[in-house]
Amino acid sequence: MKIALIGASGFVGSAVLTEALERGHSVTAIVRHPDKITTTHPNLNVQPGDAQQADTVATLVAGHDAVINSFNAGWTNPNLYTDFLAGCEAIEKGTEQAGVKRLLVVGGAGSLEVAPGVQLVDTPQFPADWKAGATAARDYLNIVRKNTTLDWTFISPAIGLAPGARTGTFRLGTDQPVFDENGGSAISVADLAVAILNEVEQPQFVRQRFTLGY
Repeated sequence: MKIALIGASGFVGSAVLTEALERGHSVTAIVRHPDKITTTHPNLNVQPGDAQQADTVATLVAGHDAVINSFNAGWTNPNLYTDFLAGCEAIEKGTEQAGVKRLLVVGGAGSLEVAPGVQLVDTPQFPADWKAGATAARDYLNIVRKNTTLDWTFISPAIGLAPGARTGTFRLGTDQPVFDENGGSAISVADLAVAILNEVEQPQFVRQRFTLGY
């Protein structure tokens, strides 16, 4: 497939890039700073682009089979909330303008329900440093849920997302965290990439959110 990957140099994006290339897909990596992509591959095309400009996104993603949005406005960005929403909405609009039907959005775990009607981001123990980004991802999920044009999927990783091995073995869920037998919710970024590419190749959660964990 031809995949446009926005945010390909980030923590999640770089893992998705590796997984997509290993599966034989052609990837257009759209990044603010192309020099951050050190991977070389015959199926890789690196393009500079501003994810917050819908027209730019439309031009860069046109002709692709799917767009994967792993955009991150920067955890230390004082305007993280506003910039994350602006970027995601521009990517959504640009994908529509380009006539690409399939959009996968990498969000956070903050919008997962940890009790009936209670989302993780609203619990007292949620880390303050992550709150702006998590709230932005939660609010964008509510926005994209109203889109009836695109075949979108929103991916929430496990509560604990970290470097680690690619096992290819995990469990899927929808709006509640996937907990293990010890009450933990964890996934490696490599296995998150596996789940994302699985969804690209064999969609199970069109116009839905899914999550995963061990």
